[in-house]
Amino acid sequence: MNYRLFLALTGAVTAADTMAQKATPERPNVIFILADDMGYGDLSCFGSKHVKTPNIDRLSDTGTTFTQCYAGSGISSPSRCSLMTGKHTGNTRIRDNQCPVGGILGVKINANGDTTYIRRTNLMPTDTTIATVLGAAGYRTCLVNKWHLDGYDPTASPNHRGFDEFYGWTISTVHSNSPYYYPYYRFAGDSLTTIEENAHDAHVRHNTDISTDDAIAFISRNKVRPFFLYLAYDAPHEPYIIDETSWYDGQEDWSMNTRRYASLITHMDCAIGRLLAYLDCEGLRENTLIIFASDNGAAVQAPIAELNCNAGFHGRKGQLYEGGIRVPMIVNQPGRVPAQKLQNLIYFPDVMPTLAALTGSEKNLPQGINGINILPLFYGQPVDTDHRMLYWEFPGKQRAARLGDWKCVTIKKNAPLELYNLKDDPEERHNLADKYPEIVRRFDEAMRRMHQPSECWPLEGE
Repeated sequence: MNYRLFLALTGAVTAADTMAQKATPERPNVIFILADDMGYGDLSCFGSKHVKTPNIDRLSDTGTTFTQCYAGSGISSPSRCSLMTGKHTGNTRIRDNQCPVGGILGVKINANGDTTYIRRTNLMPTDTTIATVLGAAGYRTCLVNKWHLDGYDPTASPNHRGFDEFYGWTISTVHSNSPYYYPYYRFAGDSLTTIEENAHDAHVRHNTDISTDDAIAFISRNKVRPFFLYLAYDAPHEPYIIDETSWYDGQEDWSMNTRRYASLITHMDCAIGRLLAYLDCEGLRENTLIIFASDNGAAVQAPIAELNCNAGFHGRKGQLYEGGIRVPMIVNQPGRVPAQKLQNLIYFPDVMPTLAALTGSEKNLPQGINGINILPLFYGQPVDTDHRMLYWEFPGKQRAARLGDWKCVTIKKNAPLELYNLKDDPEERHNLADKYPEIVRRFDEAMRRMHQPSECWPLEGE
């Protein structure tokens, strides 16, 4: 191992190394902002006629907007695992929010306060994350807020999976994410801290504001060296709790649920505006690449019909129809990333190899990833993304794949595959499986090859 790589891996970077590696427009800081359960149609720049998102819209207007981006899955943990590891859900460690065998048994508390016991698995020390790859290249790495890849293992928090710093909540400590949007407990690394203003269930500091404060503080401490910030907001995940809804006071025909849902998104947009203003004030904007996306589509609790959250796409969170997995993605860096809208087929596994190429850390990529480097697309150069198969699965329950204009999907166990031409039928209303059985057969064969056995999700015959 060479000396510089040793220093990067151990965190023992000297002042001279730090200054030599200072971010530039060509090798920029990276901020990846992830919304939680926000639908494809919940942004004004993606067609919303109801929700106000001026700051995100400005990122879209002045950057590259991908209109055919797909999340790693239709639900949180596997989607984020795909993002972090560069692997699709037929190959990666975490393939659903809970597993039937293996993992660790733990407590789950739902929005009504009911307690159940389920099994979850977690990322292992042998799993390479984006933070591991970029950290080895000299980037200071931080995750703010939601990880959701620790299962019930307290030693699997982000600061034990490649991130130098972590501020947020974990699954393994149930009360650390309660009451969710106005939390009292919060982790700083391995230390469980308190937000005193929110003691006794007081609604003083909203979690979106806390997370943005943590993000800005991290940038402030690391602005003289390159950094990777993964800012994973909770908004607009249910339960829809926010006291400030004045943006939509005029919508008297809306239910309070709808007002709060829209307010969570607009409040997040305001927080992103505050983050952007800080970058501008510190002269960091041109040296910082920003990516914005959502982890999956809007949930069943969302006002899907009222606000057209999923842009008319069939399905929702938890399903592998378009409404569950197609998400907005916006990339922005002034002076480097042009204003353009692209229809290339991309998905979360592409993020790891792309950021590795951006930061010059391709040599640190692990074997067996499924994503490809789409960095040239950010700069207006071509990449062939449409002649490969994208794949998703909830093991034994749902599976889906897309190749070019065609998509095969089933969301029921042992149900026949459905076939759609998304160019002609983006809303998946006309099943063409009976008309083109040979295409379905070829999809089925390819999808079976893309599934790799998993000890936590064993299938019959494996």
